[in-house]
Amino acid sequence: MKASRANWIPEILYSEDSSIPFIDVPEDQENPKILYIFLNRRTGESEPGMDGEEVPVVDMELRQFVDLSVLKSGLSEEEYNKARRLLGLEDLKTASEKGKNITDKIRKVIQHQ
Repeated sequence: MKASRANWIPEILYSEDSSIPFIDVPEDQENPKILYIFLNRRTGESEPGMDGEEVPVVDMELRQFVDLSVLKSGLSEEEYNKARRLLGLEDLKTASEKGKNITDKIRKVIQHQ
């Protein structure tokens, strides 16, 4: 039985080969536009658990992580670059040029092998 678009829940997975997580998107689903993730931070304190054991106290903060392509499609170039800079990224044009240079260098190395 397939999950409908309304109740599909993305699962964050990790590969043994990479430290970059991924989401396996089923063929009949759309890419998630936003992810909600709780960030847990231990406070250094503890409290008694159900059996009297010490349980660390954790502050939980709900955060949202957005697909930048969604922002790119809905913002002007200036607004989008402002959002990128707020995230510590370079303007899209600069980042694209650097990416192209890296790709060109890789192609040259591969061609000379």
